[in-house]
Amino acid sequence: MKKLLLLFGVCLSSTCAFSQSFMHGAGVSAFFEKYKDVDMSTAVGFTYSPRLNFVETESMSVSVGIPISLAFSGSGQYNSREGATDDFKLGILINAPVIVNLNFGAGSTPDNESRLGGFIGGGGGFHWGASTDQLDQNGNVKNVGGTTFGYTGNAGVRFAIGDMGNTLEIKASYFKGVNENKLDLIGIAGIFNF
Repeated sequence: MKKLLLLFGVCLSSTCAFSQSFMHGAGVSAFFEKYKDVDMSTAVGFTYSPRLNFVETESMSVSVGIPISLAFSGSGQYNSREGATDDFKLGILINAPVIVNLNFGAGSTPDNESRLGGFIGGGGGFHWGASTDQLDQNGNVKNVGGTTFGYTGNAGVRFAIGDMGNTLEIKASYFKGVNENKLDLIGIAGIFNF
């Protein structure tokens, strides 16, 4: 068994030495945050998605990436008599998972000429949300947010744009926090890959 693992490692490292490429993209994203016993909130923001392909073939690649997202949300009650918002609160979140993806078709490598492609993968990561007080299901005030570590998965499709190797990526992701707040984070993004 040890010899087989050593052979696999040597083959993987020799393939990696000759087939690495850096790819990245940027776009807009929306997140749906659900903490334990509190209502779901929505945040909208931006994502920068760098990745390094460490294994490549003509039609697919395996990559490691850190899609970093910064998103904002707001809440408050509108007072129609005064034309103002009472108790407005700005929420900020940062999501930075490390994800290993299997990429195929368009956008899997810089030289792939397919018009359609996709990816699927998973990993773990870090999530930070500004601490806010929210009402739980019993009407009690509960402080949610802060730093969370957890597991994540994502999948999406890529469409080739023009002849320069650029792609448009539509992605869905899920992040499960493992701390006491039990964060469930669903994300969707539209990313232009350079």
